[in-house]
Amino acid sequence: MSEIQWRKSSYSEQNEGNCVELAQTPDATILLRESDEPHTVITTTPTALRALARAVKAGRFDHLSR
Repeated sequence: MSEIQWRKSSYSEQNEGNCVELAQTPDATILLRESDEPHTVITTTPTALRALARAVKAGRFDHLSR
């Protein structure tokens, strides 16, 4: 099995431990983790991740930050 290649946004602060990192497995499963908790990993599908990204961009979760 090949080593998982984690990626984070270029917008993430390079020296801070507060970044969401993404990786993709050979079977296309998407892995997410917080860089300061690297052993806690959430799995999802590309379709579900796209739906989440669309919802965030549309502001559907904005009410949670008030």
